[in-house]
Amino acid sequence: MSEKIYVGVDVGGTTIKVGLCDAEGQLLHTYEGATETDKGTDAILHNIARYARNIVEQSNYDWEQVDGVGVGIAGFLDISKGYVKYSANLYIENTDLKGFLERELGKTIKVNNDANVAALGEAWAGAGRGVAHCVCYTLGTGVGGGIIIDGKIVEGFNSMAGELGHIAIVPDLEAIQCGCGKMGCLETVSSATGIIRMAKDAVARGDRTTLAQVENIMAKDVVDAAKAGDEVAARIVSRAAYYLGKSMAMLSIVLNPQYFIIGGGVSKAGDFLFNQIREVFEKYTQDQAKEGVKIVPATLGNDAGVVGAAGLILRG
Repeated sequence: MSEKIYVGVDVGGTTIKVGLCDAEGQLLHTYEGATETDKGTDAILHNIARYARNIVEQSNYDWEQVDGVGVGIAGFLDISKGYVKYSANLYIENTDLKGFLERELGKTIKVNNDANVAALGEAWAGAGRGVAHCVCYTLGTGVGGGIIIDGKIVEGFNSMAGELGHIAIVPDLEAIQCGCGKMGCLETVSSATGIIRMAKDAVARGDRTTLAQVENIMAKDVVDAAKAGDEVAARIVSRAAYYLGKSMAMLSIVLNPQYFIIGGGVSKAGDFLFNQIREVFEKYTQDQAKEGVKIVPATLGNDAGVVGAAGLILRG
C-alpha cells in the first residue's frame, strides 16, 4: 500500500503556504502562492484548492496518496462545520470553506483557527513532540495561542478556546484598551505591539532611555536596549514577561500542561525573556502544578502552520 501523505494549508492575508507531511509530521515539501484577497472570496477559495493540488503534482507523490487536507485560517470560525463566519484579513464572511474544498478536492477536509493549527504543529512535530499536554503562545503583532490536551486542540463551546492574548490580566488602574475593545488584555503588554507602545510612551514622557534616539522603534530595539543595560527598556521587557508568566501560572492550575511553548518574533529575545517568565511563573503557581513543567521556545518557525494544518487530519 502506498504511503499516506497529508496536505496542510496556512492561509495568510498575502500568501497561502502549503506543506506536504508524512504521518510523523515530517515536512516533505512546501509551496507558496498569492492569496489574491483583492479578487474576492471565490478567487481565494479556488487558490487554496489549486495550491493543494500543485504541491502534490510537484512532488513525487500521487493525489491518491493524500489522506486529507487541513486548513488553518485567521478569523471567527464554526470549527465543527469548517465554516468561516468572518476573517478580517481575508475579507471573507459566511463561507462554507470545508464544503467547497470537499467538492473541489474529493478528500477529507478539516478547518481550524490559524493559532490553534500552529499550536498543534509545535505539539505534534516541534518543541512539544512526545508531550500530550501543551499551551502555546505566539508573540507577534498580538498574542496568539492554542491549547493542546491529550494531543488534540481544545476548541471550546463557541470555538473560542485558546484566545490567550485576550486574558484580562492587567489591573484596571494600569490597563489600556485592547484592539478587541476590552480593557487590560495580555496582548496590550506582552505582544510586539504592546512593547513598542510602552517604549514610545516612555520616550514621549521624557524618560531617560537610549530608545529616544531610535527613529522607528521595534520590539527588537527594546530588547536589545534592555540587554545593553537601558533601565527603561529593561522595565518594559520585565513587564511583558511578568504578565506572560502570571498568565501561565493561572493556566497551570486550570489545565496543568507539561509544556508552555512560546513562538513569534518576541520569543527571539531568548533567555533574557524566558528566565524572567519562568521566575514569575514559579512564584505564582502551585508547587504540584509546576513540577516537571517546562517553558520552551518554539522550533518550527514559519512552518508550524502548515505542519499543524496537516496534523488536523491525524490529530485534529
